[in-house]
Amino acid sequence: MSFSPALRRFVRTLAQVGLIIAIWLLATWLSQHLLPNVPPGIAGIAIALGLMALGLLRREWVADGAAWLLREMLLFFVPVVIAVVQYPALFHQHGLAILFVIVVSTALVMLATGFAVDLAWRLEKRWLRRQGGDADGEPR
Repeated sequence: MSFSPALRRFVRTLAQVGLIIAIWLLATWLSQHLLPNVPPGIAGIAIALGLMALGLLRREWVADGAAWLLREMLLFFVPVVIAVVQYPALFHQHGLAILFVIVVSTALVMLATGFAVDLAWRLEKRWLRRQGGDADGEPR
């Protein structure tokens, strides 16, 4: 019996989302029982990175599921928007403070990400030069 490519892709994506959820559940359990000071999101990233570093998890095994989750991320914010609509008095009283925190925290995250990427790029360039590449990391 042969399945259509669309059905195979759907099942593969569903399985990958399931694998991501399993990692998230493991990270949540670890955060609650063994590492109470580590947020589940950080624990999940560490678990996924560790599994990838050990060769136990390949990027292809989660790529389609992660891409789908990122594409549909807006759906995960619907409950938050509904909660905001239910409490308009909160925004009348603290709206500017909330907006300020959102803008400043977003800017800080963007700056920190930019600095981290720049540092990683410089370190990679330096490492490639030491391995025999030129300043751009290209082999000589």
